[in-house]
Amino acid sequence: MPDVGTNKTVEDVDADRRTFMKATLTAGFAAAVLPVTADNMISTSTQGLTAGTVTVQMNGRTVPAYVAKPSDKQDLPVILVISEIFGVHEHIADVARRFARLGYLAIAPELFIRQGDVKQISDISTLMSTVISKVPDQQVFDDLDACVAWAGENGGNLDKLGITGFCWGGRITWLYSAYNPKIKAGVAWYGRLVGQSTELTPKHPVDIAPTLTTPVLGLYGGKDTGISLDTVEQMKAALAKGHSQSQFVIYPDAGHAFHADYRPSYVESAAKDGWSRCLVWFKANGVA
Repeated sequence: MPDVGTNKTVEDVDADRRTFMKATLTAGFAAAVLPVTADNMISTSTQGLTAGTVTVQMNGRTVPAYVAKPSDKQDLPVILVISEIFGVHEHIADVARRFARLGYLAIAPELFIRQGDVKQISDISTLMSTVISKVPDQQVFDDLDACVAWAGENGGNLDKLGITGFCWGGRITWLYSAYNPKIKAGVAWYGRLVGQSTELTPKHPVDIAPTLTTPVLGLYGGKDTGISLDTVEQMKAALAKGHSQSQFVIYPDAGHAFHADYRPSYVESAAKDGWSRCLVWFKANGVA
C-alpha cells in the first residue's frame, strides 16, 4: 500500500503519484492509443484511504488487483471496476479511488495477466491479436467471482455489489451483470453490444438482454465510430423482450472513450454527467 511504511506526507505521495502517472501514460499502453493530454488528468488523493495493489488467488494463480477503500472501515458497498484493453493503469486506479472517497470498496483486477502484460505492448494490433483476443469470457467471470469473494473477506458487503467498466470493460459489465446474481446494478461505459459468437466469446450483451434482470445503465457517445447507435437500438429492442430496468444515456457530442481524461477523446461535460448518473444509479439500486 502506498501510504504505509514511509515517512512521506499525503502531499508527497500524491506528488509522486502524479509524476508516476505522467511517466506511465507516456509509455506502454499510451503508445497504442491517442496522445496523452496531461492537462485533463484527474488525480484523486489517497488521504483517508487504504489504496494499492493486492494479490487475489484466481483459479490457482495469484493475480494483481488495485484496491481502494476508506481506511479502518468495514461493511462497505463493493464496486468492481473493469478496465479498458490497456489494463489497470493510473486512470483506472484513479477511478477506484474516486469510488473509495465516496465510501466504497473498489477493486480493479488485471484480467489479462494470464495472456500477457498489456502495459508492455505498444502496438494496438499486436495487443489485440496476442492478448485480448485470447481472453475467454469464462476466465473473466471466474476471476471476477474470485474478486467478489476477496472483497467479502476484506471489508466488503456483498449485499451491496455493483460493477462498472469502460470499453472492453463495458461489454463485460453487461455480461457479468447477467452472469452473477449477486450484482445489484451495473454501469457500462461505451461497451460493445454486438459481435460474432466464438468459442472464447460465445455471447454478447445483445444475446443476454432478453433474460437480463439486473439493471444496467449504458453510457454511450453519439459520435462513437466504433459502437454505432444502430447497435444501441438493437440492444434496446432485445432488452424490451425481457424484464430488465436497464437504461441508456446517449451523449450526442461525445465519441468513444469520453470518460478517459488522459486522452484527447475526453469530453468533460459528458464525463461529469455520466459520473453523476453512475453514482445515482448505484444508490437507487441498492449499491451504496
